Amino acid sequence: MTSGQVKPPGDIWRTDPATLRDVVLDRAVMEDRLTQCPALERVWILCLLDRPQEAITEGLDLLAGASDRFRPLLVLAQAYQRQYSWHEATRLHEEALRLARTPAREALVRRQIGGRLFDEARYREAAAEFEWARDLYRSTGQREHLAQACQQALNRARQLTSTP
Repeated sequence: MTSGQVKPPGDIWRTDPATLRDVVLDRAVMEDRLTQCPALERVWILCLLDRPQEAITEGLDLLAGASDRFRPLLVLAQAYQRQYSWHEATRLHEEALRLARTPAREALVRRQIGGRLFDEARYREAAAEFEWARDLYRSTGQREHLAQACQQALNRARQLTSTP
């Protein structure tokens, strides 16, 4: 790749279909993005790079200065989730849900809640959240790719509920 070219996101990270976790494919590119991205994306990238304590510290600072708390709540919840701090992630998800105010934003929160419940091995509850998010995304009529991602997560959660 020549200098100045940007790799497509699919070449940098992806969602693992078995664990439903975002994983880094090109660590060097992700590390480089840390120096040139907005604060919100930086917190997310720190999570992907398995640096959740840094993500939490920066996320708390971001949240403290935010006029709109919605997205900072979600990236901070992801950081807590990466540290298996379920109570903190849940608390932040609940606040984000109260602030959602649109079907698309509610779907985003429900999808993250589903991911947290999946990480907690609460697959039936995760499936319900993924289904809810899928239906909300479909109701917007504009986010079919996100509805499909929720359907895939729903299928995986249901698969694990039927595994002995």
